[in-house]
Amino acid sequence: MRILVLVPLVAFAMLITGCSEQVKEKARPNIIFIMSDDHAYQAISAYSDHLIQTPNIDRIADEGMLFSNACVTNSICAPSRATILTGKHCHLHGKIDNRVPFDTTQITFPQLFQAAGYQTAMFGKLHFGNNPKGIDEFKILPGQGSYYNPDFNTNDGKIHIEGYTTDVIRDLTMDWMKNRRDIEKPFLLFYLHKAPHREWLPAERHFKEFTKKTFPEPATLFDDYQGRGSAAKEAEMNILIHQNWAGDSKLRPEVLDELGIVPSSNWDKRAMQNQYNRFTEEQLAAWNAVYDPIIDDFRERYPSMTEKEQMSWKYQRYMQDYLGCIAAVDESVGTLLEYLDEEGLTENTIVVYTSDQGFYLGEHGWFDKRFIYDESFKTPLLVRWPGTVEPGSTSDQMVQNMDFAQTFLDIAGIDAPGDMQGESLVPLLKGDIKGWDRDAVYYHYYEYPAVHMVKRHYGIVTREYKLAHFYYDVDEWELYDRRNDPMEMQNEYDNPEYAEVVKELKQKLADLRVKYKDSEELDQKYIDLYTKR
Repeated sequence: MRILVLVPLVAFAMLITGCSEQVKEKARPNIIFIMSDDHAYQAISAYSDHLIQTPNIDRIADEGMLFSNACVTNSICAPSRATILTGKHCHLHGKIDNRVPFDTTQITFPQLFQAAGYQTAMFGKLHFGNNPKGIDEFKILPGQGSYYNPDFNTNDGKIHIEGYTTDVIRDLTMDWMKNRRDIEKPFLLFYLHKAPHREWLPAERHFKEFTKKTFPEPATLFDDYQGRGSAAKEAEMNILIHQNWAGDSKLRPEVLDELGIVPSSNWDKRAMQNQYNRFTEEQLAAWNAVYDPIIDDFRERYPSMTEKEQMSWKYQRYMQDYLGCIAAVDESVGTLLEYLDEEGLTENTIVVYTSDQGFYLGEHGWFDKRFIYDESFKTPLLVRWPGTVEPGSTSDQMVQNMDFAQTFLDIAGIDAPGDMQGESLVPLLKGDIKGWDRDAVYYHYYEYPAVHMVKRHYGIVTREYKLAHFYYDVDEWELYDRRNDPMEMQNEYDNPEYAEVVKELKQKLADLRVKYKDSEELDQKYIDLYTKR
């Protein structure tokens, strides 16, 4: 016998509405934002396999889109992260360098996701000096953090965890995914690695492997900076001269004294000693078993080494440790991707891999970043969006880290604040080049005079050219032909053959300064702020 149940019209409407809301809720995609610190695109095999294989990071490119002209608005850690979170240039969000406190009144896109019903979480390195807003659960490293036995700031106070930091961040992330993720809600997850930031301490499994490797030297390792202006010549980023012998190359401080080596900086010996002090006895024994023979070999060879040989030695030490750090990051990405597959989350989860900027791996003899030149300015960007992004696709369009916020908000169907300056990458991700109208990007670097002594400069970059203005203590312009001079060895600003290009780009640069609300008045404001500190 059938039983007829009469449902009041209002109750029925509420039932249907509730079901619709549940369907809509489940349909909203999850977003996982993976970012490493100072991970050069040259050290991802999807971009180039001459240094390292990164099969797990490559998988995101194989199953999604690789951006070959992704770049930053300011190539330095904390300002880049502030730009990512706010969708604005540095002169508006105010985080122009690593020292100025972040303006916590700024609206960040996680706050908007949280308000829209997303569950939000963040694990790893934020590098702001303050707790993140809009994040339900976080465990973040204080400042730069440490490679071994790290401390974390959390919602409930500070904690200390023994282990290798990349692995610890992986485990914290996976613990949240498995045990505290609300399966009834879409999620926004920040998976933020410290590695491969200086001073590059790999995990035991990787330093045992990578210290035995020899890596090809870049063609410009011994660059003499002819053909460029004073900025390149005066920057303090040369591997031989400015990289720390103890902190970076891992020579024990007493060895420097024994060999009469003058430390490269006042934190040279201290940097390595601070790391030694964090090791457990077991970790230190494993480290010394591998690095002591390297040090002993160097002690014997050093008295007869030429400067060129010293440079090559320091370059190999740099690559061995830097790339060893990346190997653990790649493994951690694989762990997460496998879990998504196992739990049936892959199809409705967007995965993004990027870095906070580019990094020099010996090109022009340098390490670090800061410049508008490609190795610093460009950053890796890989996006997997199943069912939307064509697997194995690429884009050479000019995109920036300030586009991330509006892209994620667009994907989630959340309105972006009107003062965000980025553009949604969704048209490009869907293969709609006509839906993308940007042909140039704007860059501005502020932190000078300071560590590495890279002069203040701003500029415009297109797929064909790059025009930069260095200012404050100089007034110099540089123009590079990106297609005919990809290594950026020759400044063409005074070349009559490029006169029309210079004229056109100067006007476009002036227009971009107006569009993004930058100005000489703001330049002076931040000079005054910097010099008063």
